[in-house]
Amino acid sequence: MPSADTGASTVVAATSPVPDSDSRLTPGGPGYRRMSFALFLAGVATFALLYSTQALLPLISSGFAVSASAASWTVAAATGGLALFVLPMSALSERFGRRTVMTASLVVAVSLGVLVPFAPSLGALVALRFLQGAALAGLPASATAYLAEEVRPKALVTAIGLFVAGNSVGGMSGRVITGWVAQEWGWRVAVGVIGLIAVGCAIAFRLLLPAPKHFTPGSLRPRVLTRTVRDHLANPLLCRLYAIGALFMTVFGGVYTVIGYRLTEAPFSLPQGIIGSIFLVYLVGTVSASTAGRLVGRLGRRGALYLAGGTTAAGLVVSLADSLPLVLLGLVLITAGFFAGHAVASSAVSKTATTGRAQASALYQSAYYIGSSTGSTVGAMAFHAGGWAGTVGVGVLAVAGVVTITVLGSRAARTQRALAPIGPSGA
Repeated sequence: MPSADTGASTVVAATSPVPDSDSRLTPGGPGYRRMSFALFLAGVATFALLYSTQALLPLISSGFAVSASAASWTVAAATGGLALFVLPMSALSERFGRRTVMTASLVVAVSLGVLVPFAPSLGALVALRFLQGAALAGLPASATAYLAEEVRPKALVTAIGLFVAGNSVGGMSGRVITGWVAQEWGWRVAVGVIGLIAVGCAIAFRLLLPAPKHFTPGSLRPRVLTRTVRDHLANPLLCRLYAIGALFMTVFGGVYTVIGYRLTEAPFSLPQGIIGSIFLVYLVGTVSASTAGRLVGRLGRRGALYLAGGTTAAGLVVSLADSLPLVLLGLVLITAGFFAGHAVASSAVSKTATTGRAQASALYQSAYYIGSSTGSTVGAMAFHAGGWAGTVGVGVLAVAGVVTITVLGSRAARTQRALAPIGPSGA
């Protein structure tokens, strides 16, 4: 069973030939492009809705006369709702099917998105955002489980990378669009526009996604679900992957929650539209996520995670400069490192879990979005206390955690190989 890093044995397994009788989707085969584009659009809708208020936090602060820490709850509530409900939603997908649950999640989330612009108070806005995040919980774990069942193993990392790339495009487009729209018409119109875009993505997703052919319904019995979750949490290899996802997202959530406040202040003093355009940096994440499979093939999972963590840490340090070009360079490095690390870790979870894949993915997503909520809240608090350097300090500590966990995984793999040199590495 592989961990945060698998060595040569994983690379061999990922590239071993698949029997001709395997009817699962493969690049170039029928249905693969439709499936990839459908899940790409689902990723766009998920991140566009989930983080629709993040670039608008300075405007929300001024509109409701609240602090940065208070306004950051409009982001933390959405990601927290997703983290709390992703496991129950994954159980529903085991019983009723991945496509059914993903479709229902999008329908509810986009419906709530229509109501968000009319929130009369910060409390109401936070409540709606929590419900929206809870609705979106049906997407991430179900999507990765769908891919693990419907795509051939050798193409799994690439397929999940494309879904993560959709996340990055959604996060980018949502922030860029809201930035420019809000500059002219205010934050309420901006989040309304995002809601309408998500409606279009949801419709296209349902029309394009192929019906599953390899799904086997599971049980909704609490005892079965509890046993599956307990087995996953008892696996130290999976737990390391969950922690890595949470720590990477702590960095990302903190940086992108606070960056708008930093850029509105001296020496930058940028208008809202320009600040929104800063999120074009997400395109770097689209590339790094979609190429994660090749990165793992060359460096192994441990090497890929070390590179992702090092790139993220370098970006944090560079972003400390009071120079806009250097801040942008720092964001490029942070974004590239984060999305590469996330794609590598999430695909490792899907490969590791041979049973209860939806629950395994749900636990990863829960940890991941707990990291996002933590990063958004703690990052904003650190910014209030110590400025941008405080937020960077939180990020550096999180990256140090990623490196430490990966080192522990390397040692555990070497120990296992020494104890059972002929058996699977378990790295």
